[in-house]
Amino acid sequence: MAKHLDQKGNIYLLDEPTTGLHASDVKNIMKLLDRFVVQGNTVIVIEHNLDVMKLADYIIDVGPDGGTAGGEVVFTGTPQEMIDTAQTITAKYLRKSLR
Repeated sequence: MAKHLDQKGNIYLLDEPTTGLHASDVKNIMKLLDRFVVQGNTVIVIEHNLDVMKLADYIIDVGPDGGTAGGEVVFTGTPQEMIDTAQTITAKYLRKSLR
């Protein structure tokens, strides 16, 4: 990924990039992804890590549950909008993580 830091106009799609990482490594990968955005790229991350969600510009929450009980968009907006207004499972846990 680092070799692409000087490029712009790309779209990067990452699926659970923080799985198995130590909290300090999560911070490092988020700094790297932020650099991609600052350079003019789009970064889309599929993620369950609440610390990553807090740093997102925009969240698309798919649910209302997992598996066959999921697959519908149940919320779209900023992390703050999710915290303030959403009535989803993700919003519940995001609020708890701020306490």
